[in-house]
Amino acid sequence: MRFYTKQHKFYCGIDLHAQKMYLCILDAEGEVRLHRNIKTDRDVFLKVIEPYQEDIVVAVECMFTWYWVADLCTEHSIPFVLGHALYMKAIHGGKAKNDKIDSRKIAVLLRGGMIPQAYTYPAKMRSTRDLLRRRNHLMRKRAELYAHIQNTRSQYNLPEPLRMHRKTSKP
Repeated sequence: MRFYTKQHKFYCGIDLHAQKMYLCILDAEGEVRLHRNIKTDRDVFLKVIEPYQEDIVVAVECMFTWYWVADLCTEHSIPFVLGHALYMKAIHGGKAKNDKIDSRKIAVLLRGGMIPQAYTYPAKMRSTRDLLRRRNHLMRKRAELYAHIQNTRSQYNLPEPLRMHRKTSKP
């Protein structure tokens, strides 16, 4: 497991959702500089982090909505860390859990060099990966449904309904 260990003046942990995101920005000493729930929007995000942009690193837990943040950070030369969701859950899992607490924990892990990194797929490769994942999901679903039909058929000793009959041509 790789951990992000570079030092910065500011550390931004984001608990990211489709409509809202909770930001926590810590300074190098661990003091909270900003803790706010904002709209999930490029311009709003850039405006909020602008005072800290001189030396900030941004971390997000690997969930389905991270693409735009990674692309935005790359576009503005802001270091971006994608936290591995499963390992992060093991590290900072606890009873008290909400967006505010999660964003702070992500920032604390980032500042302490303890955030487990997931691979940030390059933008050019993401659509292919997503397409293959969706195809794989549909193929598994198809196999599952086909097995269900076959099991039901076998239970009642019925002829195979999906059998493809080949027509042979006579010369």
